[in-house]
Amino acid sequence: MTLPLAGLKILDFTTLLPGPYATQILADMGAEVLRVESPTRPDLVKFMPPFVGTGKDKVSAAHATLNRNKKSIALDLKKEGAAEIIHKLVAEYDIVLEQFRPGVMQRLGLDFASLQKIQPKLIYCSITGYGQTGPLKDRAGHDINYLALSGLASFSGRANTGPVLSATQIADVAGGSHNAVMAILAAVIQRSTTGAGQHLDISMSDAAMALTTMFGSNAIASGENPSCGKEMLNGGLFYDYYQTSDDRHISIGSLEPNFAMALLAVLDLGDWKNKVADQNYENQQALKTAISEKVKTQPLAYWQVEFAKVDACVEPVLTMNEAFEHPHFIERNMVTEAVDEAGTIIKQINTSLPFKTLSKTQTPHKAAGKLGANSIEVLQQLGYSDAEIDQLRKTRCIC
Repeated sequence: MTLPLAGLKILDFTTLLPGPYATQILADMGAEVLRVESPTRPDLVKFMPPFVGTGKDKVSAAHATLNRNKKSIALDLKKEGAAEIIHKLVAEYDIVLEQFRPGVMQRLGLDFASLQKIQPKLIYCSITGYGQTGPLKDRAGHDINYLALSGLASFSGRANTGPVLSATQIADVAGGSHNAVMAILAAVIQRSTTGAGQHLDISMSDAAMALTTMFGSNAIASGENPSCGKEMLNGGLFYDYYQTSDDRHISIGSLEPNFAMALLAVLDLGDWKNKVADQNYENQQALKTAISEKVKTQPLAYWQVEFAKVDACVEPVLTMNEAFEHPHFIERNMVTEAVDEAGTIIKQINTSLPFKTLSKTQTPHKAAGKLGANSIEVLQQLGYSDAEIDQLRKTRCIC
């Protein structure tokens, strides 16, 4: 099966999570991605345990997943000759993704304005915490900071604890990775009609604010702030997680009347049927107490059996490994395989793309290789002689 992005060629200068996950999605869809990695400042994801593979080919499981289906060239961008290599690559790889602070690529002579002179059709995507403009553009940050500053964290938690951490990097992934993919693909479509490239400015803090959707819309219209544990979807209603007798949890999202009635029937809480839609906070907390006390009387397995019989928007909170073994995700092909350089098969999480289910006999993904695994191959394709490659090695421009 020909994948939809076959023919797109992307130079990836990013590390850690937002950029690499964006290019993983693009590579899974068939784009040819070449990682430009520093030989002196390695991607810290490479050191995250556990490690997979065999012998000297063992790599971080996270790195093997985030950088699958990509090639790698190890290039010190500060060394003489590095810029020339990038200039030659840009003639072929006309999409660039970078994740440095504003100004870094300009100092290296590899910013959008410089590279556009070589490749007028260049699509250049920059992912940063606060964007290319504004008073915070040069400020360091992480996912937690973007969620905090955007307002999203202010109502993401419990009334008695305040904001709580999510186990997923929301601004990094939903804001950085996914917005970068959408922006790049939109720019490719636009380029097909205009012939022009552009500089895409992805701000993870901007994206976090945009993710507030309903709560943010209500706040800007009313002037009133949403608060932790008091809103419809953050604990103010009975829509919540509940602990079972064996210290597991179930999720209850039975907001609509038909789902709520099914929920109350299974829990034998029919006396609450005229109060379930009551929006009063105190009454909802009383209902939550009644549900909690009932759920605590039985283990998770019991509730799984009972709620499997009805449509009530109630599901078990599964561990990751339980989720991997769930028949639904098996059927959806959400656990896939990648093969490393030694031929070892490594299990990985698939991307949530429709193309993954079209064929059960797809060629396995290629797990991320070693630093600079394709350096020589790439340089030879660019026309560098063996003598020129040896000289670049001696100056430690490449490895």
